Amino acid sequence: MVFHAVVLFILAGFAEIGGGYLIWQWIREGKPYYWGIGGGLIIALYGVIAAFQAFPSFGRVYAAYGGVFIVLSILWGWGIDRKTPDFYDWLGAGVCIIGASIILFAPRQ
Repeated sequence: MVFHAVVLFILAGFAEIGGGYLIWQWIREGKPYYWGIGGGLIIALYGVIAAFQAFPSFGRVYAAYGGVFIVLSILWGWGIDRKTPDFYDWLGAGVCIIGASIILFAPRQ
């Protein structure tokens, strides 16, 4: 279950970040309108991917996804935008992943 959840979080993250990036490029960097349309479609795909999580609670899935999204955003910025993360980026991302893990995997009744 953990592996499946992680794979879905990563796929959803790249869909959301990639879609947002395309929209950003269209609006802020003057790329053609179809970049924005493609970005919107990819963000919609993000919602579909996230819905395949096996966890029963929408709120918990999306709250935990926030931690994964933060880490993926830092990696995207590093790899695509060439903005090297600093110690505090990694520290904050680590705190978020710990929080996301608590939200998803804490023993509950």
